Amino acid sequence: MKYPDIPLTRLVAFVEEDAPFGDITTESILPAMSCNAYIIAKEDLILAGLSEITALFTHYGVKTDSTLSDGISIQKGTRILTLSGSVHAILLVERTALNLLGRMSGIATKTREIQGKIAAVNSCCRVTATRKTAPGLRLIDKKAAIIGGADPHRSSLSDAILIKDTHRTILTLDEAIRRAKSASLYHLIEAEAESADEAVQAARAGADIILLDNMKADQIRETLDQLNNEGLRECVKIELSGGITPDMISEFAALGVERISLGMLTHTVRNADFSLEIQR
Repeated sequence: MKYPDIPLTRLVAFVEEDAPFGDITTESILPAMSCNAYIIAKEDLILAGLSEITALFTHYGVKTDSTLSDGISIQKGTRILTLSGSVHAILLVERTALNLLGRMSGIATKTREIQGKIAAVNSCCRVTATRKTAPGLRLIDKKAAIIGGADPHRSSLSDAILIKDTHRTILTLDEAIRRAKSASLYHLIEAEAESADEAVQAARAGADIILLDNMKADQIRETLDQLNNEGLRECVKIELSGGITPDMISEFAALGVERISLGMLTHTVRNADFSLEIQR
């Protein structure tokens, strides 16, 4: 799946946040001059963010060159991008570019690792990224997760209907699904279930996806068995969430579900390591 490119205006805003009144260090001590530089990977990783940093450097008048592309596996020591242009422009963009490249590649690398564990036991299951992102970074984090092999899930509250326990404190599950189906013919309806009986109820009411939240493996098996016994399993997709760590992912994927949501893909990010080197 291809995710939309990040708008250039948003990327430029990150640079403006970092240098609201310019780079006073570089402007104070270095004359206007041209130089060459390159960005290097300092660890093995899945590359993500190359198109974004290329767009940024180009916007500020720096020439870029690379034979690589987002989504490929990179070894430590690989040159990611070569740069040629104003030293002022290169150093102005440097930290923003490395932050973007590091965060996106970190997310893509972890996602690829987890999706690989899932695929080894269940070829029909995908890890999904959630809305647990820092405000302002949703597009970047979701794109990085997709590059790593994840399903993006909902990018916003406007994308699909997800009926959670907070809704069901006011409405019954049946009534909530009925209202959702009445309100929209074109959006998927996902309903959270906390027991096998609730999952059956949601499937009978017409939910497209059932989210089994914070269930143990034996509870999930019981739920799937009950859906099968009622002839409802083929009518719905099953998503798991809550308390599932990367170490547990294979066990849960092997249960035969279609989706596993992991908030840690985007709310607990370890940046991949890159550096920018100036060539005199």
